[in-house]
Amino acid sequence: MQDKSILVISPDRQLFTELTPLVSQLLPLTTVVEVSDYPSRKTAGDLLSKHQPWLCLIDVGKQREKALSTISEFSNLNRNLQLVAVLPANDSDVILSCLRQGASEFLLRPLVLDQVEPVFERLTANQAENGHGRIVAVLPAKGACGASTIATNLAYQWKRFGAKRVLLADMDPSTGTLSFLLKIKSTYSFIDALSRSGSLDSDLWKGIVSQTNGLDILLSPENSNGQTGELPDPSGVLRFCRQMYDNVTIDMGSPFGNWNLDLATEADDLIVVTTNELPALRAAQRALIHLEAAGVVREKVRLVVNRYSADAGLNREAIETALGHKVYQTIPSDYESVQRALVDGRHIAPVSSFGKSLAALAEQLGEPYRQNRETAKKDAGTSWTAKISSFWSRKK
Repeated sequence: MQDKSILVISPDRQLFTELTPLVSQLLPLTTVVEVSDYPSRKTAGDLLSKHQPWLCLIDVGKQREKALSTISEFSNLNRNLQLVAVLPANDSDVILSCLRQGASEFLLRPLVLDQVEPVFERLTANQAENGHGRIVAVLPAKGACGASTIATNLAYQWKRFGAKRVLLADMDPSTGTLSFLLKIKSTYSFIDALSRSGSLDSDLWKGIVSQTNGLDILLSPENSNGQTGELPDPSGVLRFCRQMYDNVTIDMGSPFGNWNLDLATEADDLIVVTTNELPALRAAQRALIHLEAAGVVREKVRLVVNRYSADAGLNREAIETALGHKVYQTIPSDYESVQRALVDGRHIAPVSSFGKSLAALAEQLGEPYRQNRETAKKDAGTSWTAKISSFWSRKK
């Protein structure tokens, strides 16, 4: 787990005193942040930005309305933040109200180890499964290999496969083309997100991204004006994106330079796009060597050969021998479908040969994550009544 802090929101300091030794025993190395009053929306956003908590316990005691409002605020600001209502007594109406506002678990005071331990076990398991949106970065081994086309259409595939929240991010600071490909414009770009990485929340984010066909789009700057020479560490923005989205697809500009290496390192899967022409394969060889030397984990690098034809250029086996790397997927040349989509500013038809190959690529990439997703769906399907019943049974 990346985040190591939890918030405890309560005007009653005794709750903090009860909880601290239990957290020390059950969640070692975790920082417990005490908040002695129910925060305003702005203060709530500041707390999330400053402490990056994965868990928040909220006292639903004497100031019930304020507590319920706080649960709702935190749920809206960060949909992956785990919220626990701490109750003074078993009250089904209050429990139901907390569930409706966004709480996922409950604790009854006084807090004791036998009650808290199973709740924390479920919360940490949920965090591992559901609180870590997946990042797939796509980079060209050489210009004009079609990496941006693949990134754009891969993002649409995640939606077709059932992902609810998908971000397509153009993070090529100099030559980004997603604005052109999708025929959308925005006065904001990922540069604006970087400059506000310490204060991002869902409302601010909505103003930075654009939307098209069910996707959120983060564009590159239209005119860099020299701003992109020394870009800051992207990890803060990417951590926020992981919290906001199920899948993030990044369109990168190059394998070289500190900025691109930072993106490659943060990604869960790194797709290196080449063609089977000799100049592109030579560039792919250099890119793979450079990435490995820079410490990018080899096992997450996926070599994709675009516009592949066994009749022109090297075949698959020859490519693997020359590059010392397995070809993860080949995508056939489908000029007509690609050009039609480009003119219309939309994704390539899924029934085309290109679309079918992209679906196969997404299927391959999604296989290691499918089991966790199905588990998450089963967990999410648990009814409120079942949760309350289970909660009561634990307290008997």
